[in-house]
Amino acid sequence: MKFMMWTASMLAAAIASGAAADPPLAKPNDRSGLYDAKTQTTNDLRRLPVAPGTNVPKTNIFITNARLFDGTGVPVRAVDLLIQGDKLVRVGEPGGEPPEGAEVIDARGRTVMPGLIDLHTHLTYVHAFGLPAPLSEESQAGAAIRGAERLRYYAESGITSVRDVASHGMAPFLLKEEVASGAIPGPRIFAAGQLIVGEGGHGTEYYALSTAPGYAEAAVREASGPDEWRAAVRANFKSGADLIKLASHFNQEEVDAAVDEAHRLGLRVTVDSETIYTRMAVDAGVDSIEHPLPRSAETVTLMAKKGIASVPTFVPYQYINSGGGYNGSTSRRFTISDERMFALGAEMKAAGVKLGVGTDVTLDGHHYLPEVYVQELRNFRRLGYSASQALVAATLTNAEILGMDDRLGTLQPGKLADLIIVDGKPDQDIEDLKKVDLVIVGGRIIVRDGRAILPPRIEEKAPFTSAK
Repeated sequence: MKFMMWTASMLAAAIASGAAADPPLAKPNDRSGLYDAKTQTTNDLRRLPVAPGTNVPKTNIFITNARLFDGTGVPVRAVDLLIQGDKLVRVGEPGGEPPEGAEVIDARGRTVMPGLIDLHTHLTYVHAFGLPAPLSEESQAGAAIRGAERLRYYAESGITSVRDVASHGMAPFLLKEEVASGAIPGPRIFAAGQLIVGEGGHGTEYYALSTAPGYAEAAVREASGPDEWRAAVRANFKSGADLIKLASHFNQEEVDAAVDEAHRLGLRVTVDSETIYTRMAVDAGVDSIEHPLPRSAETVTLMAKKGIASVPTFVPYQYINSGGGYNGSTSRRFTISDERMFALGAEMKAAGVKLGVGTDVTLDGHHYLPEVYVQELRNFRRLGYSASQALVAATLTNAEILGMDDRLGTLQPGKLADLIIVDGKPDQDIEDLKKVDLVIVGGRIIVRDGRAILPPRIEEKAPFTSAK
């Protein structure tokens, strides 16, 4: 049977004739051609149809005298910006008049740029190993509280989107809903749900994290055989996953099954793997590989050829190395020196592998923000990126790897209003990213004067009258 390339006209003709019309998806979350222009969808990777106005604030913000770094790679320029609802609707020459009733923000002397994206986070990770189970693994309340506290640190660091690549049970999805509705301040959350591993794989060493079969509250789920790997993908999809996160160890049939199932459901797949397992993942057609772990030159070449991205997360391994190394792990049985991992980073960059920015801070590592994020951008500078190129990696490139570049990553009319105002010129000196003044996510101001703020109370008339 010959493969048919569907066009919009062919699809319309097929529908009009009553014929079955099932155009193939060009990539996992591509829904172009399946919705008409009037259909509103969720601003995540699932692209669920929703009623018009869902989670759209009544925002009218005019930013004047902005020094704009828009994330596209064009030179910085002076502009005025207008935000209405959750979108950026105008980027124009400075000196314009604000609409009536708009909040006016004077950005004079400061830089307006797209919000930063962190592609590797764990919002509900335990504070420390060895705590009593009710305070760590087995309490969704505890997991959600840990996540809510961490969201503040990301927001105040200018990070407007996080890709959560393994958290406990339903907690990350509940946090995502609360942030999306504006109930609590924080970055957008794109959640993978549970990490899927083979029995005894990464994250399960010495029973460090609970992975009992069918244990829905855990952050890690062990699976054996292709059918169980498919079932684990489906379980995460059922919970609300935006993407799927796998980790070695696995065999080829298992990773093939998981990737096939995820892509069939419209979800991208990222993998924490090393050596032969990374080659297996690449052969299976994953979308990205996490960490600067060992792999062959042939695998790097194949990653570039197949368009498989890398999120190297140099910074956590720098911290680990400064403390003596990654010890006691059966999924890290090799030396990860700074020299080796930066050599791999340089090799991937030279091969043309797309590199994204992620921090992978766990335990109390979020207390080091924004320093850890800035450090990762310094690491990109070490690979030969300029300051402005590192910022593009942190915004546009990250949005591309995430699969949200149609809505995030640059400041252009029609895109979501996720932006930050920085007291300085971070495109020239990335250290200025430590001076974030204001953060807007989807038209909502969530940070003012460098501090996260709660949304204003909405006081409504009670449906009863008190007796006199």
